[in-house]
Amino acid sequence: MATVQLCVALLFLLQLSSLQFASLGYNVPDKYFINCGSDNSVTESGKVYVGESTPQATFSSSNTERNQSSVPSPLYQTARIFRRESWYKFNIDNNGTYLVRLHFFPFSSPTNLSSARFNVSVPGFWLLQNFNGRNDTNNNSALVKEFFMEISTPSIKVTFRPLESSFAFVNALELFVLPLHLISDKVRRFTPTWGSSSDRVGLYSRVLETKHRLNVGGQTMKDILLRNWIPDDIYLTYPENAKNRSPYLGQIVPRVVDDSDGPNATSYTAPSEVYGTAKESNISASAEDLSLFNITWALPVDNNTDHFLRLHFCDYVSSQFGLTYFELSIYDFHVMQVNSDGNVSNVSPAPYYYDFMVNSDNSGHIKVSLTPNETAAIPNAFLNGLEILKVIESSNSVPPDEPGSKHNGLPVLLGSVLGGLVLVVVVVLLGFLWRSKMRKEKPVENSDWLTIVFNAARSSHGRLTDITNHGSPLPNLNLELKIPLVDLQLATKNFHASQLIGKGGFGNVYKGVLKNGMTVAVKRSQPGSGQGLPEFQTEIMVLSKIHHKHLVSLIGYCDERFEMILVYEYMEKGTLRDHLYKTKLPSLPWKVRLQICIDSARGLHYLHKGAAGGIIHRDVKSTNILLDENHVAKVADFGLSRSGPLDTQPYVTTGVKGTFGYLDPEYFRSQQLTEKSDVYSFGVVLLEVLCAREAIDPSLPTDQINLAEWGMLCKNKGILQDIIDPSIKDQIDQNSLRKFSETIEKCLQEDGSDRPTMGDVLWDLEYALQLQKGANAIQREPYEDSSSSVSASLQLPNVRRLPSLSTLSEADDTIVRDDESDSTVDYLFSQVKIDDAR
Repeated sequence: MATVQLCVALLFLLQLSSLQFASLGYNVPDKYFINCGSDNSVTESGKVYVGESTPQATFSSSNTERNQSSVPSPLYQTARIFRRESWYKFNIDNNGTYLVRLHFFPFSSPTNLSSARFNVSVPGFWLLQNFNGRNDTNNNSALVKEFFMEISTPSIKVTFRPLESSFAFVNALELFVLPLHLISDKVRRFTPTWGSSSDRVGLYSRVLETKHRLNVGGQTMKDILLRNWIPDDIYLTYPENAKNRSPYLGQIVPRVVDDSDGPNATSYTAPSEVYGTAKESNISASAEDLSLFNITWALPVDNNTDHFLRLHFCDYVSSQFGLTYFELSIYDFHVMQVNSDGNVSNVSPAPYYYDFMVNSDNSGHIKVSLTPNETAAIPNAFLNGLEILKVIESSNSVPPDEPGSKHNGLPVLLGSVLGGLVLVVVVVLLGFLWRSKMRKEKPVENSDWLTIVFNAARSSHGRLTDITNHGSPLPNLNLELKIPLVDLQLATKNFHASQLIGKGGFGNVYKGVLKNGMTVAVKRSQPGSGQGLPEFQTEIMVLSKIHHKHLVSLIGYCDERFEMILVYEYMEKGTLRDHLYKTKLPSLPWKVRLQICIDSARGLHYLHKGAAGGIIHRDVKSTNILLDENHVAKVADFGLSRSGPLDTQPYVTTGVKGTFGYLDPEYFRSQQLTEKSDVYSFGVVLLEVLCAREAIDPSLPTDQINLAEWGMLCKNKGILQDIIDPSIKDQIDQNSLRKFSETIEKCLQEDGSDRPTMGDVLWDLEYALQLQKGANAIQREPYEDSSSSVSASLQLPNVRRLPSLSTLSEADDTIVRDDESDSTVDYLFSQVKIDDAR
């Protein structure tokens, strides 16, 4: 019996090992590595590239010729030249993911290889189009194009198609199968628009082209799959925020492969040399706000195209798992908390990685940021490696490998020509209609929505001036607000680090003093910024036509030399968030917090109802509420705002934008924007003010991560008191708290139609403040309990709602009377028989 059990156990272990160690027995195949244009074999990077006379692959030789040169590398001394459509054909023994590499080095020759223009395809996919084979960054180096593709056919052709009156060439070609599970078919799609990852996308039906492969913190090297890893330094947006970790001198043991798609790393995912070097946050000893020490890479990519991102991590500094965790952002939107834990490996340090599919924006870059988490035992952020691969979609325009008769190709040709003609006619007609419409349209401030036009033209003029001069529909841009770049350089000591007061999605913010002595905040865009010209224009258009005591004033802007700089009034006390949590500043009293909420509500109410046409802010959050030296609050950052007649047009379908944690769930689901979306976001801010914690905190238990959900759960359970900021618990009158919490609950209703207007919110907050003042005015006996005293003393009958003074003061679109005193408000409430809230 024992023998039988032993045999069963051995069989089980054998089966398990065959599953787990399937790719550990992998060796890079010998085929196919082809030295094109030669019959001789050469060795390069430890691999033998066989001559074309070796019967490994077949190629169409009737339209080809060779060329030779005396360059140092033997692999690039010959090239195969194609004067007509030609191909290499490879037999496929095993289905799987294959790597295809094409080597190009246009050495000097009578043929002048640099003049080549051609396309390269595999069945169903264009690998290269209008390609020339030159390495524009280093003329003395070969250009290697690398592709990953799934192959499940008995053979495959790589076809070279010269453009008209030109030719094609290639120096070397590789095609070999990759280890199992190196790239998974299903990858999470991350959506920069609203910062979420879902909808697992299939990769095996696509082709991937390598764009960047970075050995972060390390040097140039090749791995066992002959992939080239290069240093990351040139892609750092804020080099001063990062430093190289000392290389790891021990052995890094990857976890054995299994059927999962991460985060487990194998020896083929990336070499130990990559996991043994890293960039980490360069945090100063006196740092108070660790968010200022984020590490950001901006890597050039094609615009508006899907890209596959793989981020490699290995914590070889911490003595145990979980001591260091940090936040990962893409395009300034939070993606996840990175945390190495025991699930990665039983051996420390353990390498791991995360994959995402990201659609690039029109900035020309993909931006990846890592931010230290102040709650971690060892606050830090690090990255060991980064790969970005362009996703190539299949194309019906790729000719089949085995074309039929000429008649079979005729319908395709005719369809393409006719389709092109129809497209041209449609474009011309649309252009004509658009121009006619633009001549008849009214100025921008009277249109339904702010019209934002992106002009990609380059000139020596400023961006916005140049656009306006070319007939852009931005005739009302206030050019009197333009400030010369040299004045801003003088004001900020040439944007010196000592003047830096903040960083955001748009760029850095500097404190400056203009020539007239005015202190200002100067927000300067950075390369790779998540925001761009549309946000820049919107901010100017919105702020140049509205004026309010509780909206941050735009002093001016600068758009010289492709700079995008916005200049605001200086707010001495910074953001509301700075005074609520993760701060060394004194805790704000409850009455001050209430007044800040009222100030902010006044500003938003004016945006919705008082500003010309109505404006939806779209990014209400505690970091966009600024405080002056007297803690007067002003709403800021209008780069995502939308303008229009909100009363006559209750919603507009639009791309979802905002900040995760504050985003209206109804807006997220329906993509229909209303002013009630601002009301929801403001409700989250009210909860922040009450609880002094951030809107999203991934370090908390699952049900507590989202503040809005957690706050409403606690209120429904009757335990809201338990999550209030301890520093203000004893200051809050219970009636004031009840009114305030009811206001939050109304703002956070799932359906926008159930939420109050911002005018209603303003009224309720003013009422909560009066309840607080009334409670403070009551004379109490010594040792009397404040909450029970207030509850007993203030009997609150139902009251007829009167118009808010703030509402009355903001009836004028252009000038605002908003200087009412507390005594005036007290008088208004004294005329009402107060008993209970609406």
